[in-house]
Amino acid sequence: MAFGIKKRELEEWKESVRSGQISFITHYWYDPRFPQCNTVTKVGCSDIDKLINWGNQYGLKAEWVHVRDTYPHFDLLGDRQRSILQEEGMHEQIERFIQQKK
Repeated sequence: MAFGIKKRELEEWKESVRSGQISFITHYWYDPRFPQCNTVTKVGCSDIDKLINWGNQYGLKAEWVHVRDTYPHFDLLGDRQRSILQEEGMHEQIERFIQQKK
């Protein structure tokens, strides 16, 4: 279940993914399998080969791509999420959603 994003933000992410761009969206999220995580970043692209090649630079495995829907994507969680967002210059998403470690 996603929280903290506007419908317009989600629609813009979907359009970007459909157009073949590597696109990021971060939102609050709860999944009992990952109780230590309260956010997820979805990195999507309709060009699955492009998405897999992008993920390779961060050690993401091709089998981690979610392709069960119209918007193929990686889910980024925890420390990997933060480090990739930093590397990609997604500072607004870090400041908005990811609490600073104390």
